[in-house]
Amino acid sequence: MSADKYLVTGASGHLGRIVVDALLEANVGPIIATTRNPAKLADLAARGVDVRAADFDDPASLPAAFAGATRGLLISTDALDGSDRRLTQHRAAVAAAEAAGLGHLAYLSAPAPYPTPGPSLIADHYWTEQALAASGLGWTILRDHIYTDYLLMSLPHAVQTGQLFSATGKGARNFVLRADCARTAAAVLASDFTGRQILDVTGPAPLTFDELAALTSEISGKPVQHIAVPAEGLKQGLVGAGLPPFMAEQLVAFDVDASKGFHAITTSVVKDWTGREPGSVRDFLVANRAALVG
Repeated sequence: MSADKYLVTGASGHLGRIVVDALLEANVGPIIATTRNPAKLADLAARGVDVRAADFDDPASLPAAFAGATRGLLISTDALDGSDRRLTQHRAAVAAAEAAGLGHLAYLSAPAPYPTPGPSLIADHYWTEQALAASGLGWTILRDHIYTDYLLMSLPHAVQTGQLFSATGKGARNFVLRADCARTAAAVLASDFTGRQILDVTGPAPLTFDELAALTSEISGKPVQHIAVPAEGLKQGLVGAGLPPFMAEQLVAFDVDASKGFHAITTSVVKDWTGREPGSVRDFLVANRAALVG
């Protein structure tokens, strides 16, 4: 155990739990895990984790939740409602971390963030990065690329219909496993790095959607063709399938960014920080073939 005290926000989420498990496995701590509902982390509390309530919509709850921490991980919240709520939450968390005296704060961002005219998922990340830059904190920005895990939300339908729609064109995307991102975040958190750095967290190689469709066909044993569509057409299709308009617009925006090359970066960050090569899309789909074919 080290002299540092590690803070993990959003610890009841999929990624947050993996981070805490990785810290426990590495025998570093003490660990503070925050969540809106501490009862969800009773199992971690039983393992010695200091579980605390923190509501990012209530900034007054954050000083007590962050008290005593020396290094922290801010996991992006799930307030995805088309307002500036998530950005407000993130700014409050950065301010609370600075007020609590944290020496270093890592933040889970997204590839190539940029400002937009109105609220958006990518702009939330851009302005949160700006809040970190304006703070007195040491920080690590972890620009996690799109999780490979999310493919199980779209590829089973593509296998059933034989068509994989996207607005990525010939652009490629370097999918990365959520678990690889979590283990990388845990390693950064447990390190002695005290400066400021930006790290793109990627898988081993980018894939175009033509290549993804071919790989899906190979592994599922069923023909799947990539159908490139205009951004507005994809948005209308997603809304017609029942997705809220704001979320449809955000998903299409990520496709457009991929078409521009924003998601085709390859780095060695996962291996550099975890000692393991990042998992591939192929290996993930093979391991999840049952879910892929329904």
